[in-house]
Amino acid sequence: MTLRDLIYSVYERRLTAKLAGKPVPRHVGVMCDGNRRWAREMGYVDPNDGHRVGAAKIKHVLGWCDQAGVGHVTLYLLATDNLRRPAKELDPLLQIIEDLVVELAEEGNPWRLRMVGALDLLPASTAAALKAAEERTRDRSGGAEVNIAVGYGGRREITDAVRSLLLEHAASGGTLEELAEVLDVEHIAEHLYTRGQPDPDLVIRTSGEQRLSGFMLWQSAHSEFYFCELNWPDFRHIDFLRALRSYANRQRRYGA
Repeated sequence: MTLRDLIYSVYERRLTAKLAGKPVPRHVGVMCDGNRRWAREMGYVDPNDGHRVGAAKIKHVLGWCDQAGVGHVTLYLLATDNLRRPAKELDPLLQIIEDLVVELAEEGNPWRLRMVGALDLLPASTAAALKAAEERTRDRSGGAEVNIAVGYGGRREITDAVRSLLLEHAASGGTLEELAEVLDVEHIAEHLYTRGQPDPDLVIRTSGEQRLSGFMLWQSAHSEFYFCELNWPDFRHIDFLRALRSYANRQRRYGA
C-alpha cells in the first residue's frame, strides 16, 4: 500500500465514523455528468470512452448507497435533449447504457430497476432491452430500488403525468370541470414516473456544473443539492461520503 492509499483509507474510515447516527437520505438522485470532458482531459479521441468508464463507476456507487442505507437511487444517464446528438455519438452511448442496465439486472446483483423516461423516444431494440431488465429485477428486495433515467426530461415527465391523469379521469366518465375543482399536487404526483417513491432528499451532480438540466423538476422541490467539481469517472467513495456528510449537517426546513 502506498502512502497515498494509506492516507485515503484513514480519511475514508474517519468520514464513515462521523456519519454514524446521522440522518441518511432515503432517496439520492445522481447526475452522472462530465464523462465526455473526462475523456478529453485524459487524451481519449472517442468521447464514448468516457461514457464506458463512467458506466463502470455506477456499480460501485450503488454498492456505496447500499452500505449507507439509501433505499432509492435515481441515475440520470440520458436526457431527452441528448437524443439530438449525432448518431455516431448517440448510438454507441445507447449501447453503453443498454449494456450497463443488462449487467445490473444480472443474477447476483441486489438492485430492483425501474426505467423512468420516455422509452418511446428510444430505438425499439434499446427500449425492449431496458424493459426486459426491469422485469427481470421486479421481485428483488436486497438492495436499493434504482431508477434508470434514460430519454428523461423533467418537463416531459410532468406533461406525461398530466396527460395520464386526464385520460384516467376521462375513462372514469368525469368532466374537466369536475377534475379542475378537486385537482391538487398529489393527483399529479401519483402519475409521475417515480410514483410510490419518496422524493429525492439529496441530488448529487458531478463535473462542477450547478444546474438541474431538467432533472426531477417536480420531485426536487425540497431536495438538498451537492455539487462536486470532479468529473463522473473520477468520483470516489470519499466524495460520496462528503456528500452524505454535507446532507447530514444541513437543517431541512421545507420552507418553514
